[in-house]
Amino acid sequence: LCIDLSPSSFTVSPKFSILHDVKEKPRMVERAMLIGITLPGQDEASTRSLLDELRELVTTLDITIRHERTVLIRKPQAKFLLGSGKAAELVEEARAHDCDVIVFDNELSAAQQRNWEQAADDKILVIDRQEVILDIFGKRAQTKEAVLQVELARLEYNLPRLKSAWTHLSRQRGGGAVQRDAGETQLELDQRMVRTQISRVKKELASVIQHREVQRKRRMTVPVPTCAIVGYTNAGKSTLLNQLTQSDILAEDKLFATLDPPSRRCPLPGGQALVVTDTVGFVRNLPHRLVNAFKATLEEAIVSNFLLHVLDVNSPEVEAHAETTLRVLNELGAKEKKIITVFNKVDTLWDPSRKQDLSIQFPGAFFISAHTGEGVEELTKKMEAVIDKDYEQLLLCIPHDRYDLVARLHREGGVRKEEVRDDGIHLSGSVPDRLMKMVEPFVVK
Repeated sequence: LCIDLSPSSFTVSPKFSILHDVKEKPRMVERAMLIGITLPGQDEASTRSLLDELRELVTTLDITIRHERTVLIRKPQAKFLLGSGKAAELVEEARAHDCDVIVFDNELSAAQQRNWEQAADDKILVIDRQEVILDIFGKRAQTKEAVLQVELARLEYNLPRLKSAWTHLSRQRGGGAVQRDAGETQLELDQRMVRTQISRVKKELASVIQHREVQRKRRMTVPVPTCAIVGYTNAGKSTLLNQLTQSDILAEDKLFATLDPPSRRCPLPGGQALVVTDTVGFVRNLPHRLVNAFKATLEEAIVSNFLLHVLDVNSPEVEAHAETTLRVLNELGAKEKKIITVFNKVDTLWDPSRKQDLSIQFPGAFFISAHTGEGVEELTKKMEAVIDKDYEQLLLCIPHDRYDLVARLHREGGVRKEEVRDDGIHLSGSVPDRLMKMVEPFVVK
């Protein structure tokens, strides 16, 4: 499968096809060279780790990795980020390995991206990590909100790159007045149309987000405890949601398989109902424009009663992944939430001693396999215990003519035991604060 990553393919919509028509046909890329640059103040081990992550991202787009390089520089350069001599050397390496795209783990400016492509005689495409992530998000988005969020991020990314797209057309200036030819006029027209498109998408997105707020408020009229599953991408969050709720949400061994946050009802052992929501996975160096664009998706983590923080027990970078997730949650204002740490994929644990080491480093963490169900029962008991702290535990005797209240307790509370007797329905379990006044007359002393 060949993925189109050329700048010329980034048309914002069919009606903005002027730029697309005058440029060459989109080139399809299949063979990539990855480059990670160690900047001053960074260490090479971190660069290598991020490059490994970039390999996963690029592979998700079904692009073959032909060659990888890490480069240490003393001072960033404006033109190529590194020196011209090193840039020429890397271009030759890409040619020698028959690569048709160079992917930088570091963020490139629009001018730097164009300089690299000119150095390669426009025969090799040059992109960076955030462009790869944008392409993955574009493939994964399903709902209207996710599609709009991706479109907004793409438009904002492409706007400063329109100038380089028109460098093949000349600009003429003569006499005392500035004369604009077709190229310069078309550039300004495209920029204006893209800005208009950005404004339109923002308005549509605001409308969709408002609609979600209305849905959330309706859901809160019959309040049920909620839990959000958060964590690094590909840690197994969707698989855990399926295991907890017995549903069949898409769960693939790919990065960013979930962009739209599905919610499902999870019955806990004691009968307490719980709504569990999956969220988009985090990744290091996620472009800020995508963090901002997907805040609406991550809002479920902010409004939930508690969080399940899922980590891949086999990942050598599990500590960095945990730090990344917690940092983003702090940025979203969810740092005060109760967090249950869950290490997933213990069925494929390659080093038994690793479980003990992580238990010391993350006290109280649970070790499960969302695939086989191992440890999930203990996890659900913990989830129920967290909810019970916010709910009063009572014994009730409700008259036979108040089955409406019994039904509501089943729906909104956690009924542990129910027994029908002559004097009424005897219940034991948790009662939310909002129902306390209603059940006070029926509390068994």
